[in-house]
Amino acid sequence: MEARPMASVKPRVFWAALTGCLFCSGVSTAFADGEVNVYSYRQPELIQPLLDAFTKETGIETNVLFLDKGLVERIQAEGVNSPADILLTVDIARLVEAKEGGVTQPVLNDPVIQKDIPANLRDPEGEWFGLTTRGRVVYASRDRVTQKDITYEELSDPKWKGRICIRDGQHSYNIALFASMIAHHGVDYTREWLTGLKNNLARKPDGTDRTQAKSIFSGECDIALGNTYYVGLMLTNDKEPEEKEWAGAVRVIFPNAADRGTHVNISGVAMTKYAPNRDNALKLMEFLASGEAQEIYAKEVFEYPVLPGAQPSDVVKGFGPIKPDPLSLTEIAAHRKEASELVDEVGFNEGPSN
Repeated sequence: MEARPMASVKPRVFWAALTGCLFCSGVSTAFADGEVNVYSYRQPELIQPLLDAFTKETGIETNVLFLDKGLVERIQAEGVNSPADILLTVDIARLVEAKEGGVTQPVLNDPVIQKDIPANLRDPEGEWFGLTTRGRVVYASRDRVTQKDITYEELSDPKWKGRICIRDGQHSYNIALFASMIAHHGVDYTREWLTGLKNNLARKPDGTDRTQAKSIFSGECDIALGNTYYVGLMLTNDKEPEEKEWAGAVRVIFPNAADRGTHVNISGVAMTKYAPNRDNALKLMEFLASGEAQEIYAKEVFEYPVLPGAQPSDVVKGFGPIKPDPLSLTEIAAHRKEASELVDEVGFNEGPSN
């Protein structure tokens, strides 16, 4: 997502392109009491309602640096002088990358976080925890696809030849799914499966999850892989009403609902190793784990709350019930390198070979 000019952004929320500034001039109080500095892989407009609620409740201001990649490397380069307090991510792989990169610190002995976040969504060593979950589902054309059930394994079936769209195979959302296939079936099976999926593509992998819905709407393909929350965002996008048409053209199918369940991923958070505003950072993390924040996430971002008993939005409920694959996210993350290598090995991003 392209960064917007700073003048168009709310006060105290700072966006940066990959070559942009870090907490640009005029933010001389970045280390002052009453503030917390957030490095975010998640688009600012998706987290702004949460940050606004946090500031209203606590009086603590937030500064946000958004980049779509390279935040871990940036924190490493900044070292002990890094202004970052917490890291927000959109994928388990990003959390594992941050931990393995040595830029996080354990905080999960915190009683509030332990109480509110299920154990399977927390790092065993306490260095990150999940905030929300989302399913990696099939978008199916309402007009051209009649079947109501599907499996990930079926996506390599030749009956789908020329009918599937997908974003870049190396994108973290797809790598996590491919890694889950390795965890369930092994490398050899996944190589063959990925080759079959590639040969069923309608075009080269490209675009975003929203693009895949648009391609179904235009008739370029009949099914696609995408995250659940994008459908909610499109269905409610009053600023770009054409997205409502794209989303209205697709039906969400939860793969493997009849057996192991649908692959899910998380958005998550970690405290940075040298957080200069540690107390404020911990307050923000506790808030993000709270019922209030979970309700905001469900309503504004259309993801599934991780707090036991918290309900998704009515829009998301309209997709039908989700049965999450219980496979450990840390186990999935352990296979991400193999998954990435397979994408290159089979030439997935080159698109169908015949």
